[in-house]
Amino acid sequence: QVQLVESGGGLVQAGGSLRLSCAASGRTFSNYAMGWFRQTPGKEREFVAAISGGATSTYADSVKGRFTISRDNAKNTVYLQMNSLKPEDTAIYYCASTYDIRPTRTISRYNDWGQGTQVTVSS
Repeated sequence: QVQLVESGGGLVQAGGSLRLSCAASGRTFSNYAMGWFRQTPGKEREFVAAISGGATSTYADSVKGRFTISRDNAKNTVYLQMNSLKPEDTAIYYCASTYDIRPTRTISRYNDWGQGTQVTVSS
């Protein structure tokens, strides 16, 4: 089991930026893909971005061109840089780990989740 702790959420105005961090511990970090998901009350958790151990990445269409996922394997940390934020980006953002090597959009492939960090974008 891996432990994940998200940080960096907060309140920003539309058009602003935030960088989320996810610190991982418990098992070898660099071999496996990591993902970011988000959820609002009453809605299903949705895929945002994922990154492989080799730093290949994939994004949801809704964030493509605005968000960038990255990782620092020496620090056991994955990041989500969020630019040009919109009110519809408001959600709790969750970091997740998978045993897969390639980045996956499939939520069922992720085995461990952080507690989440709130991102609120005002208009």
